[in-house]
Amino acid sequence: MEKIVIIPTYNEKENISNIIHAIMEMEKGFHILVIDDGSPDGTANIVKDLMQKFPGSLFLEERKGKLGLGTAYIHGFKWAIAKGYHFIFEMDADFSHNPKDLQRLYEACKNEGADVAIGSRYVKGGGTVNWPWDRIALSKGGSLYTRMITWMPVHDTTAGFICYRREVLEAINLDNIRFLGYAFQIEMKFAAWKLGFKIKEVPIIFEDRKYGVSKMHKGIVKEGILGVLRLRWESLFKDYHNRMKNTETGESFNKQDALANSRR
Repeated sequence: MEKIVIIPTYNEKENISNIIHAIMEMEKGFHILVIDDGSPDGTANIVKDLMQKFPGSLFLEERKGKLGLGTAYIHGFKWAIAKGYHFIFEMDADFSHNPKDLQRLYEACKNEGADVAIGSRYVKGGGTVNWPWDRIALSKGGSLYTRMITWMPVHDTTAGFICYRREVLEAINLDNIRFLGYAFQIEMKFAAWKLGFKIKEVPIIFEDRKYGVSKMHKGIVKEGILGVLRLRWESLFKDYHNRMKNTETGESFNKQDALANSRR
């Protein structure tokens, strides 16, 4: 039980079976956890049927109602940590993230010294396909805005295709992550960076979804704009480091020691 991919879903019946098969057919040892927020289109039932085909490697957590992307991932992070996984991935269900890139993110964390590997659209070799110009402008503008405000050395700050070493998620106080949508991805990267973990961006090609409906809306964008300002303010004038640090790992938590022990 080394690698697990967390896929949050809401009305993804057109994509969920195909994305699960695509990951499993690579035969790279990835397990999958689907977090479904009460999809009325039957997404969860499709996953339940497939669990019989992939016993012990495909799992489903059902939640009542649409509770938000951030809470879905935090639910998944806690589940994966409790089950003992060492490399924990975030991934969309709609094939905007190429399943074949999972292995590249894994290699970045396993063998190339990264604690957090980000599938990045905005480093050399990365890019987007079939994405509307307004979405590209919003995404690039949002990442540039975030870098200018926070000084975080990440080009694709809103990326949602990520591999975390479990030590990173154990070190972060996940209950203190405040944002649910657009800003969730930013806050997780910011917390990992502030706690001293090494972040590496791996170039990917992001392709717009072919089936289903995008979950982006104005409220998510507003949260991102205001959330970045709040993160910066708190990191300057409040003890953000200690607020985000998971004290259950011990006050003497040392990131280097934890990672060294995990690699023995």
